[in-house]
Amino acid sequence: MSGFLGRYEYQMDPKGRVSLPAAFRRDAEDGSFVLLQWERPYLTLFPQRAWETVRERLLEHRRSRSDAGRFLRRITSNAVEVSPDKQGRILIPSWLQEAAELDGTLLMVGAIDRIEIWDPEAFRRASPEESAELEDLAAQIFG
Repeated sequence: MSGFLGRYEYQMDPKGRVSLPAAFRRDAEDGSFVLLQWERPYLTLFPQRAWETVRERLLEHRRSRSDAGRFLRRITSNAVEVSPDKQGRILIPSWLQEAAELDGTLLMVGAIDRIEIWDPEAFRRASPEESAELEDLAAQIFG
């Protein structure tokens, strides 16, 4: 598996359903996901295998820090399990749509082990401009 790569624009229907790109469905082994907002302004869709890693980190954080309960509650209360229906659509609950300011067209961005769901305009605003720092980072990663 090469991971989740690329970006795809899709329309969300009035009920909050949106199709997952076929490539993303293929790379999600068992087809189930956890959808949440842990960072604004977008949503993150974790396939089950990636969520297990995050879940273990959250539990370890809770065990090692006395103040972690509030953080854990914020994360888990903003999470929902989703599975594509027969048409390959997932349902984005209205409260997550509002949190990420999603309406109509969505941008799904592959982020290797997870999928980000953005409002297309918010994604354009958040995309970094070319800079020497980014060029240095790219050179370190790609050689």
